[in-house]
Amino acid sequence: MKRILIMDDEIEVGNFFRHLLEEKGFNIKTAVNKNEFTTLISELSFDLALIDMKLPDSNGIQLLKQLKKSQPMCKAIIMTGYSTVKTAVEALKNGANDYIEKPFDDLELLEKTLDNFLSTEYISNRTETNQLATTIGFIIGENAAMNELAKLAEKIAKKNINILIEGETGTGKDVLANFIHHISQRYNQPFIRINCGAIPETLLESELFGHEKGAFTGAVKLKKGIFEIADNGTLFLDEIGEASLGIQVQLLRVLETGEYYRVGGEAVRKTNTRIIAATNKNLVQAVEEKTFREDLLYRLDVVKLNIPPLRKRIEDLNLYLNYFLQKVNASHLTFSGESLEIMRNYMWPGNVRELFNIVKRAAALVDEGETIVTPKYLPEKLLQNNHQNEDNYQMNDEFESFITSWTKNILSLWDGHNDIELDDVLFSVKELEKQVGRSFVLKSLKNHVGDRKKTADSLNITTRQLKYLLNEKGKI
Repeated sequence: MKRILIMDDEIEVGNFFRHLLEEKGFNIKTAVNKNEFTTLISELSFDLALIDMKLPDSNGIQLLKQLKKSQPMCKAIIMTGYSTVKTAVEALKNGANDYIEKPFDDLELLEKTLDNFLSTEYISNRTETNQLATTIGFIIGENAAMNELAKLAEKIAKKNINILIEGETGTGKDVLANFIHHISQRYNQPFIRINCGAIPETLLESELFGHEKGAFTGAVKLKKGIFEIADNGTLFLDEIGEASLGIQVQLLRVLETGEYYRVGGEAVRKTNTRIIAATNKNLVQAVEEKTFREDLLYRLDVVKLNIPPLRKRIEDLNLYLNYFLQKVNASHLTFSGESLEIMRNYMWPGNVRELFNIVKRAAALVDEGETIVTPKYLPEKLLQNNHQNEDNYQMNDEFESFITSWTKNILSLWDGHNDIELDDVLFSVKELEKQVGRSFVLKSLKNHVGDRKKTADSLNITTRQLKYLLNEKGKI
């Protein structure tokens, strides 16, 4: 018999769940304070725990951490009021499997949620989710950050809350949004993408909200907007940071009330569209600079997902390459070991999108009959980066060789029994200072492609100091 723990300081809540679940054959235990909770999890094992977020002598996240430390396999659901949804999302990041909002208005949904976590099909559902992610192109792989991101995305996908995705250009924010849509309850409804930075403000307003016939010059017929077309579905607003302040005001109204007007229209229209927004900008900084509304950020940032750049998940390079080779119908190709090494050492400023373009390029250039993508089929920028890395390795070797030699020499003086000249020791220390300083300057100079101003700034020194360290004291 599966055992369930209910942690809530209101006795009525415990009685409610006891009545709801005991008739289903579950063993229910209740706790109304931290001490009772601690005692129960130390004496009994549980399959599921429902923990209230706000408690007189503790809080849900603290008890969740305590539970996960004591019984890591026990599934946990946080119970929260609407005003603490953002805190509940923090609980998801700390190991909670889900959260439910109080009061429990939809009992059918509540029972379905509990049955799901107590079902033996729960694990197989995770397998199906991973397969769906791969089909869509959302590569999870072995990277720890991507696995945590996928778990959190899966948990919040089924909630009717807005999501903000942050990440560098080309990291796959649109793919993550598509993944969330397909594992949500809206999967059979429209998923529509729009880039807020690619459309002029006047056209963007019409695209989002539609327009009436004759609303402006060229409006020869009525047009439905995306909020109308995507009703009950998902709208992905890419580069939301590029939206004008005027559009931001209208988006805020939709998020607050679910209402909007067509351009030139007077009738209030309703929408049940879920918003997933994405940006490569720092929106907090944009708020400080008065280019983004703080109240809109508050509405969008209910859940924030940060997708890491490709360079921080490079251990899954082969997975991305195999997926992209299949996508361009070139699965017969493989990248040579040398090509892979060059790609792993590249910084990927364009991220996954840049990698896809390189795969397409290689598939188009490979000679007929060849199956191996050697470095000659890679772009020059990757090869130059490889040569730069070789230079860096040489510089590192020279620096390490000097440090090793100096250390060996100074230790021999220390361990020796003969008299020494202190001036010789101090001269050697000054030589170390000089060579170390020069080495760090050369390394920074190389990183900034010879730009001395940027090099000096990065080292927090003046250009005069930089010249001195480069032994250019007499040069202008």
